[in-house]
Amino acid sequence: MGRSFTLHGGIAAGASAVLLLLAVLTWLPGTLPPLGSKWLMVAIVVLLFPLFIAALVRVFVSGADRRSMWLAIRRLPGRARAVLGALVVSGALLMLFDMAGAGSLQAPEVKDGRYFVLDTSVEARRTIEVSHSQYEAVLESDQRSMLAISGLFFAAAACVVFAAGELRRAEVGRRAS
Repeated sequence: MGRSFTLHGGIAAGASAVLLLLAVLTWLPGTLPPLGSKWLMVAIVVLLFPLFIAALVRVFVSGADRRSMWLAIRRLPGRARAVLGALVVSGALLMLFDMAGAGSLQAPEVKDGRYFVLDTSVEARRTIEVSHSQYEAVLESDQRSMLAISGLFFAAAACVVFAAGELRRAEVGRRAS
């Protein structure tokens, strides 16, 4: 596998691990200071879209179908498969746990020192005022889901890139023989 595939997949896998770790840390008491700022979301978007689109381009250039991609992932070294599998499974589990625990309250915001959330439990969605503790719980749930979804996308990009790199390695090996 070429260095560019390894670097691309490594960055995606590393970003996935960091985001999933931050998602797990949202279950700790209190709020995490870096998660409250907007720069983290901007950094995720700025990094995620180019990495994910480049991963998709690498797959389309390889001309691989689903079966060959699966076979390429199975040909990866055991540690790489274990890490990628752990990232995908932990991201999916975090999303499932968050969806199961999340109520009908979303989109927390502060206006004039008062705390509001969007209540989606009734047919007509409406914004309601909540206590500070409820606001923090909804804020952490929103952050957790955003981090878990982003981490899962990074993990998927890493899987795709490593599979495309393995397919490329096999193709170069076939040409050389």
